[in-house]
Amino acid sequence: MPDEAVIDQHTTPERIDDVVIRFAGDSGDGMQLAGTQFTASSALFGNDLATLPNFPAEIRAPQGTIGGVSSFQVHIADWDILTPGDSPDCLVAMNPAALKANVHDLVKGGLLIVNTDAFEERNFAKAGYDTNPLEDGSLDAYQVIGAPMEELTKEAVKDSGVKGRATLRSKNFFALGLMSWIYTRPLDPVYEWVTKKFGEGSAVANANISALKAGYNYGITVEALHHTYEIAPAALPPGEYTNVVGNVATAWGLIAASEKAKLPLFLGSYPITPASTILEELARHRNFGVKTFQAEDEIAGIGSALGAAFAGRLAVTSTSGPGLALKSETLSLALAMELPLIVIDIQRGGPSTGLPTKVEQSDLLFAMYGRHGESPLPIVSTSAPSDAFDAAFEAARIAVKYMTPVILLTDGYIATSSEPWNLPDIDALPDISRPFASIENGDSFLPYLRDEETLSRPWAIPGQPGLEHRLGGLEKDSLTGNVSYDPDNHETMTKVRQRKIAGIANDIPDVEVHGGGTGLLVLGWGSTYGAIRTAVNRVRAAGREVAHAHLRHLNPFPKNLGDVLSRYETVLVPEINTGQLTRLIHAEFLIPTVGYNRVQGLPMKARDVEGKIHELLDEGAST
Repeated sequence: MPDEAVIDQHTTPERIDDVVIRFAGDSGDGMQLAGTQFTASSALFGNDLATLPNFPAEIRAPQGTIGGVSSFQVHIADWDILTPGDSPDCLVAMNPAALKANVHDLVKGGLLIVNTDAFEERNFAKAGYDTNPLEDGSLDAYQVIGAPMEELTKEAVKDSGVKGRATLRSKNFFALGLMSWIYTRPLDPVYEWVTKKFGEGSAVANANISALKAGYNYGITVEALHHTYEIAPAALPPGEYTNVVGNVATAWGLIAASEKAKLPLFLGSYPITPASTILEELARHRNFGVKTFQAEDEIAGIGSALGAAFAGRLAVTSTSGPGLALKSETLSLALAMELPLIVIDIQRGGPSTGLPTKVEQSDLLFAMYGRHGESPLPIVSTSAPSDAFDAAFEAARIAVKYMTPVILLTDGYIATSSEPWNLPDIDALPDISRPFASIENGDSFLPYLRDEETLSRPWAIPGQPGLEHRLGGLEKDSLTGNVSYDPDNHETMTKVRQRKIAGIANDIPDVEVHGGGTGLLVLGWGSTYGAIRTAVNRVRAAGREVAHAHLRHLNPFPKNLGDVLSRYETVLVPEINTGQLTRLIHAEFLIPTVGYNRVQGLPMKARDVEGKIHELLDEGAST
């Protein structure tokens, strides 16, 4: 704690159940940092939470323009929440562009905090304002609190050692301090982070802490703020919790899988948004025997991973949509070689470069069919940041047990957002190891002699006497592995690979249904989970019957999925695409579904799904 104490607040906070807060400013204003630290303080306080970072693809987007706005939304509550919230109750706008890009989302009567120093003529023009929105009455529907953040920040940090325009880099900490006062967040976690990050007593640390305190004290002294708010800790199930980001949880799931598979972990990848942090996180864990390779391109990344699989490693490559396209040829090679390989696809808006930092469930059909020849692969899906650990572990389990590449689908929302996660008991995780091939009594090694239950072939480590065998893309004889152009053999190998993947359905859980009735089922996959479950719970609380089922395994589908779908009169499928799961369901089960589709680069909103559910229930009641 710094020597200078923060003034005590002489007010009794108003108790509220939850609040949605959005920090917004230029991409260089530090809104992601301010939001992350506010989130960390809330996590330590014991709130349940969910976050939504939203930022431009450019490293330094056009300053002062709507296209350059970066935001960070966090939903904190004293109850179990599943989404970062549909609309903010409080918006921090650091300039006119941030205001214009976000104010339409702010709830009527919501709290609007603005940096008045940035509201000047040249910034109005950049943001597309003809008049000053603080003076023209357009914000009368909100509680507007103005703060000259730049002026007060410069005054607060003048003795810190930071000089010139660098003083303004701390204005995000002024905003963080003000929001910490309004919502009674502890400052100690921020002090600790700043001193650890920048060094205790350094000029930057002193400046940030001074700005933080100035913002906090401004909240105490400004007359427009009559009281503060308090959100009590959430009553979560007992356990040890941490606030986890989706990509970090994915990386940890891979590490746990390598331990339980008794295999060294290898990741070969090329940096691509939003997948790069998996590579960065795994590179920090050499103590677990993890080896990472930053390749020169996507093809080299998966090529190195496939080589590692051949050498007996738990092999992984990570990418996003454009990279998955580049990896497809080597992915087909991995399928032909029947080696375990995990391909993590962090989906984003497409096609091509598309929307690199925005979410979309864009690659389900590509994961199903984006290879040449008859090449079925298992597909596992992640539904939330805290689910990413389990999904990664499951992908590894299937890959090793069935000697097959597996595609793990997550997306940009899951990858970058965070929520509390109850740490698992690592000792309770199942053993997913399998023995390498061996020969006894001078027997000949048959590399495609299959296990009767799984149809997986032996995993032979290169260099072992007697286990020499051919691998490659040319079709193999169904036993010896020698190159074969025999028509019957090719049909045999094609069908056995297909049966192997289809048989995984016997080794995955049945799909579970939340709720009851026979009228309407909402079926989802991936990151729509939170919005769908929240919407379904709201509708059920209103006394109407609706059920929810969510898919982790997308290929093969769970064995009971057809039976579940057939029990309902209507199946609603919300997706952040134009209807990819809808097509697969119809093709597999000939069951008509109703698609609810959004492709705006944003997560699905619970209120939108809720509205569609009511619409369908009303239609059913009138027929």
